[in-house]
Amino acid sequence: MSNSSQVTEKTEDSRLQDRAKQRITLIRDDDDESPVRRPQPFSAQAISNESEGKLFDGENTPQNIATYGFGLGILAGCSIAFAATGVIYPQMWLFLMCLAIFHFLEYLATALYNGPKLSLDSFLINHSTHYHAAHLAGLTEFLIEAYFFPSWKQFGVINWLGLVLMVSGQAARTIAMFSAKSNFSHHIVSYKASNHVLVTSGIYSIMRHPSYFGFYWWAIGAQVVLMNPICFVLFVYWLHRFFSDRIQYEEHTLSLFFREEWDAYKKKTPTLMPLIA
Repeated sequence: MSNSSQVTEKTEDSRLQDRAKQRITLIRDDDDESPVRRPQPFSAQAISNESEGKLFDGENTPQNIATYGFGLGILAGCSIAFAATGVIYPQMWLFLMCLAIFHFLEYLATALYNGPKLSLDSFLINHSTHYHAAHLAGLTEFLIEAYFFPSWKQFGVINWLGLVLMVSGQAARTIAMFSAKSNFSHHIVSYKASNHVLVTSGIYSIMRHPSYFGFYWWAIGAQVVLMNPICFVLFVYWLHRFFSDRIQYEEHTLSLFFREEWDAYKKKTPTLMPLIA
């Protein structure tokens, strides 16, 4: 290979990485080149001295994990009760129920199959600002439209369609995490671990990125459940933009890790995501 070809290849690699880093902020499945904070084992002395009485400080302590889990359980239980009784706008409570279940299952799947990577961050509650802003925008649009145009928010077939999308997306993502086991990571890694294998069986034999597929349709379904026309359009645009860049960057690293094995797998397995080959 000539020197000019090597320079061109390095420039292309740098361009892909820089472009992906600019946009990978919607869901914290990666932190690119920044060091991953490893979960620290619980120490009785550390808990009694340094962490005693502290909550919501972002540390991987038993009280934080218990509080997060309890909070998600309360949110899911209350949302189910309010949605079932039809107190007011059941679609909003269905969305909040699905949101609580999503974060709980992220932690559960990591706990079951990825113990060394388990931490408070595994709940994915400590998301980027973009992620929280997206959900806040969805709820804000829903409440504003419900107040000024209540007829738009009548519960019906469209809401059920959105719920089906959310449940299907959640199922795809959770099955992907259960199938990949220790090979799944919430971070895009820049190095290949000795035990890292390319998973091509199960749901991965149907689509290349089932966890991304799942979150994509979960998020779109959320806006359908809430019947948010503005956020629906914005979510379609931003999710496509986000996952296009993320998949391009991740597949670049996978091609470096697995070479011909990845090329053969990619060639025969689609993403099944709109406009993403």
